[in-house]
Amino acid sequence: MKWIKAARLRTLPLSLSGIVMAGFMAKYFQKFDWIIFILSVITAGLFQILSNFANDYGDGVKGTDNKDRIGPERAIQSGEITPQQMKTAMYITGALSLVSAMALVLYSFGLSHWISVLAYMILGLASVIAAIKYTVGNKAYGYYGLGDIFVLVFFGLVSVLGGTYLYTKSFDYTLIFPALSIGMLSMAVLNLNNMRDIQSDIAAHKHTLAVKLGLDGAKKYHIVLIVLPFFFSQAFIFHHLHSLWQWLFVVPYFFLFLHLMKVIQTQNPKDFDPELKKVAILSFLYAVAFGLGNIITHF
Repeated sequence: MKWIKAARLRTLPLSLSGIVMAGFMAKYFQKFDWIIFILSVITAGLFQILSNFANDYGDGVKGTDNKDRIGPERAIQSGEITPQQMKTAMYITGALSLVSAMALVLYSFGLSHWISVLAYMILGLASVIAAIKYTVGNKAYGYYGLGDIFVLVFFGLVSVLGGTYLYTKSFDYTLIFPALSIGMLSMAVLNLNNMRDIQSDIAAHKHTLAVKLGLDGAKKYHIVLIVLPFFFSQAFIFHHLHSLWQWLFVVPYFFLFLHLMKVIQTQNPKDFDPELKKVAILSFLYAVAFGLGNIITHF
């Protein structure tokens, strides 16, 4: 049970949003493959669990996760798991994620397309390193306000663009719009986390973007992260207009706008915590609604 808790399975819907979007886009371009989709889900899930273990370890050994932290108690913070045990779990999960990534890439491209295989394996290794270095080590980039860039790149661009390429073996420039949408909604979840922890992060010298911007600045930044994907979605539809079903994504977006009103009114950092789960789930539902709305046009 303690390892399930440490894995933070509630974060998986957000990490799978880009994979789901890529699957729908592959279906839209009539290139979908169930095996690629399943292997993509497994690989993304392992990367997310690795990131959660590394985050627990990095913040735990640095003392960032302490009694002043508002969010759920972490494994090392509570003493349920030792730092050495967590480090071992990181090694095992990292190895499993690379094995899964290798299986995915080899199934998708085969040995004949060795350049693509090599490129994706380098990308997989970079994902492992990025997941670990977010909070681990003296130069952990999460402590310098660079976590948002990591989320945009890996949760958005790599997940959607790279994920779709595994199916189609081609690049459509309009996919940048759903990729940026998923990336920015994922950044919104990180920003909520950072606004919630703003006081404890200041005390721990963790200079997240929310700490640098201040609470009011972070709220304005949050508005941008929620609103821009709405317009990016319209941009994709503008290039691929078929039917009114393509606006199905407006349904989860109605609740995202309600969330935005809540954030603007919030003054106590602890009140951001319930919003984390809401946005993570709504981001996943956005991916489903956007993708479903687009593939319905082919039936």
